[in-house]
Amino acid sequence: QVQLVESGGGMVQAGGSLRLSCAASGRSFSTYIMGWFRQAFGKEREFVAGISAGGGNKNYADSVKGRFTISRDNAKNTVYLQMNSLKPEDTAVYYCAARVRLEYDTWGQGTQVTVSS
Repeated sequence: QVQLVESGGGMVQAGGSLRLSCAASGRSFSTYIMGWFRQAFGKEREFVAGISAGGGNKNYADSVKGRFTISRDNAKNTVYLQMNSLKPEDTAVYYCAARVRLEYDTWGQGTQVTVSS
């Protein structure tokens, strides 16, 4: 099983950009489907983006399409989330997650993203 550590969060003004990274330890990272989720204060956790094990298939929440890009480097055991044109409503704790089967069952500790208006 992999262990996940996110980094790259911070505070940015609306319209700015951030790139989140999620470093995985353990074997067989390239066999995991990876995803990014977020949870705003007082709200439920929501899916943001996902990427297949080989990186060829990606999907996004409607709220981030055209602004966020998920990618992965299997040689570095890392998945990324490039976030552009950030909005205050993107403010949340962002989590990296991994799955082999249907459910995401491995989670990182989260990284805070704050977008000021």
